[in-house]
Amino acid sequence: MLMVGWFRKGVLMHLMLRSIVAAVVLVSAGAAAAQDGYTNIAQSFDGIGKAYMGREIASFMSHEGAPWLERPGREQQERTDKLVELLDIKPTDYVADIGAGSGYFSFRLSKRVPKGYVFAVDIQEEMLALIKDKIATGEGDNVIPVHGSTAGPKLKENTIDLMLLVDAYHEFSLPREMGQAMYKSLKPGGHLALVEYRAEDASVPIKELHKMTEAQAKLEMAAVGLEWVSTDSTSLPWQHLIIFRKPSAE
Repeated sequence: MLMVGWFRKGVLMHLMLRSIVAAVVLVSAGAAAAQDGYTNIAQSFDGIGKAYMGREIASFMSHEGAPWLERPGREQQERTDKLVELLDIKPTDYVADIGAGSGYFSFRLSKRVPKGYVFAVDIQEEMLALIKDKIATGEGDNVIPVHGSTAGPKLKENTIDLMLLVDAYHEFSLPREMGQAMYKSLKPGGHLALVEYRAEDASVPIKELHKMTEAQAKLEMAAVGLEWVSTDSTSLPWQHLIIFRKPSAE
């Protein structure tokens, strides 16, 4: 009987230790999530089942969606011509088109920087192939395709005057890491122009996970050290144009 009693106590102690270890693991996991901003959630129809700073990350558009990026009515629907005009670009600037896709904006930007360069960054080889094909025809000789990663654009530190992200950031699977890498690539005083469909406007005909609020954009950019400069929510039919800046002195 004495041995049985000791055995039961041993089992109970073992179970208690397992419970304590499990609790510690859960607390550690929660702390890590709170630290980096990521949490796993139930996957939405158009999401990836992961949230960043309270926003579910949207699934990204594959290269098969390239024709939609190049659709004839896009300029009129989104006033892409006006967007390019609104950007403060000098002829000598180094500009990065992050999530360049088919290069729709890369080649339009290239005309604005005749003495500079446009780095067309994308993670899909198929999209970069489309850009290279255009360059081969003689278009945009100052456009440089760059095969980035989900964690960074693979650009040199402190080299970019302006980064443009058009309807792409909300699909980044690692927005914190990408944001930190973009920050490093910007010159001190360099700007990041974030263009996202307005989530505050129910009339914008875009899926909810592919929109962002101004407040959410500010929250996420501040988390990687970028300063908010301005927001224009009226010049474009459907999108915010939000400008951020890397501090000049660190």
